Amino acid sequence: MTTGGWVYMMAGRYRGTIYVGVTADLRARVGQHRSGDGSDFCRRYDLTRLVWAERGDDITACIAHEKRLKRWRRDWKFALIESGNPDWQDLFATFA
Repeated sequence: MTTGGWVYMMAGRYRGTIYVGVTADLRARVGQHRSGDGSDFCRRYDLTRLVWAERGDDITACIAHEKRLKRWRRDWKFALIESGNPDWQDLFATFA
Protein backbone atom coordinates (compact mmCIF):
# COMPACT_ATOMS: atom_id res chain seq x y z
CA MET A 1 0.00 0.00 0.00
CA THR A 2 1.32 3.43 -0.94
CA THR A 3 0.32 6.71 0.61
CA GLY A 4 0.24 10.23 -0.69
CA GLY A 5 2.98 12.78 -0.73
CA TRP A 6 4.12 16.22 -1.74
CA VAL A 7 6.36 17.61 -4.45
CA TYR A 8 7.72 21.01 -3.42
CA MET A 9 10.20 23.75 -4.20
CA MET A 10 12.33 25.72 -1.75
CA ALA A 11 14.05 29.03 -2.52
CA GLY A 12 16.04 31.65 -0.66
CA ARG A 13 14.89 34.71 -2.60
CA TYR A 14 12.88 35.81 -5.63
CA ARG A 15 14.09 33.97 -8.74
CA GLY A 16 17.13 32.63 -6.92
CA THR A 17 18.38 29.09 -6.45
CA ILE A 18 15.65 26.44 -6.31
CA TYR A 19 15.54 23.05 -4.61
CA VAL A 20 12.97 20.49 -5.82
CA GLY A 21 12.04 17.76 -3.36
CA VAL A 22 9.48 15.11 -2.50
CA THR A 23 8.17 14.03 0.90
CA ALA A 24 5.32 12.25 2.63
CA ASP A 25 5.21 14.91 5.39
CA LEU A 26 5.58 18.44 4.02
CA ARG A 27 5.45 20.23 7.36
CA ALA A 28 8.20 18.08 8.90
CA ARG A 29 10.41 18.20 5.80
CA VAL A 30 10.24 21.99 5.43
CA GLY A 31 11.00 22.25 9.15
CA GLN A 32 14.12 20.16 8.54
CA HIS A 33 15.21 22.45 5.70
CA ARG A 34 14.66 25.53 7.87
CA SER A 35 16.73 24.12 10.73
CA GLY A 36 19.57 23.10 8.38
CA ASP A 37 18.92 19.37 8.74
CA GLY A 38 16.93 18.87 5.50
CA SER A 39 19.61 18.72 2.82
CA ASP A 40 23.15 19.89 2.29
CA PHE A 41 22.03 21.78 -0.81
CA CYS A 42 19.37 23.80 1.04
CA ARG A 43 21.75 24.51 3.90
CA ARG A 44 24.55 25.61 1.53
CA TYR A 45 22.33 28.05 -0.37
CA ASP A 46 20.11 29.08 2.60
CA LEU A 47 16.91 27.85 0.95
CA THR A 48 14.33 28.27 3.70
CA ARG A 49 11.31 29.59 1.81
CA LEU A 50 8.63 27.14 0.60
CA VAL A 51 7.55 28.72 -2.69
CA TRP A 52 5.55 25.91 -4.33
CA ALA A 53 3.97 22.61 -3.27
CA GLU A 54 1.62 20.13 -4.85
CA ARG A 55 -0.13 17.22 -3.12
CA GLY A 56 -0.37 13.83 -4.77
CA ASP A 57 -2.39 10.78 -3.75
CA ASP A 58 0.42 8.33 -4.57
CA ILE A 59 4.01 8.80 -3.35
CA THR A 60 5.35 6.83 -6.34
CA ALA A 61 3.69 9.32 -8.70
CA CYS A 62 5.08 12.19 -6.59
CA ILE A 63 8.60 10.80 -6.94
CA ALA A 64 8.17 10.55 -10.72
CA HIS A 65 6.85 14.13 -10.83
CA GLU A 66 9.83 15.36 -8.78
CA LYS A 67 12.24 13.71 -11.22
CA ARG A 68 10.46 15.37 -14.16
CA LEU A 69 10.60 18.80 -12.49
CA LYS A 70 14.31 18.43 -11.79
CA ARG A 71 14.87 18.09 -15.54
CA TRP A 72 12.90 21.26 -16.33
CA ARG A 73 14.60 24.48 -17.37
CA ARG A 74 14.83 27.19 -14.70
CA ASP A 75 12.41 29.50 -16.49
CA TRP A 76 9.78 26.71 -16.58
CA LYS A 77 10.17 26.24 -12.82
CA PHE A 78 9.88 30.01 -12.33
CA ALA A 79 6.67 30.05 -14.39
CA LEU A 80 5.21 27.18 -12.35
CA ILE A 81 6.01 28.94 -9.06
CA GLU A 82 4.72 32.30 -10.29
CA SER A 83 1.46 30.83 -11.61
CA GLY A 84 0.33 30.44 -7.99
CA ASN A 85 2.84 32.53 -6.05
CA PRO A 86 3.89 35.53 -8.17
CA ASP A 87 5.70 37.29 -5.30
CA TRP A 88 7.55 34.15 -4.14
CA GLN A 89 6.04 34.41 -0.67
CA ASP A 90 6.89 31.76 1.91
CA LEU A 91 3.91 29.41 1.81
CA PHE A 92 4.87 27.34 4.84
CA ALA A 93 2.09 28.75 7.06
CA THR A 94 -0.44 27.83 4.36
CA PHE A 95 0.45 24.13 4.66
CA ALA A 96 1.31 23.94 8.37
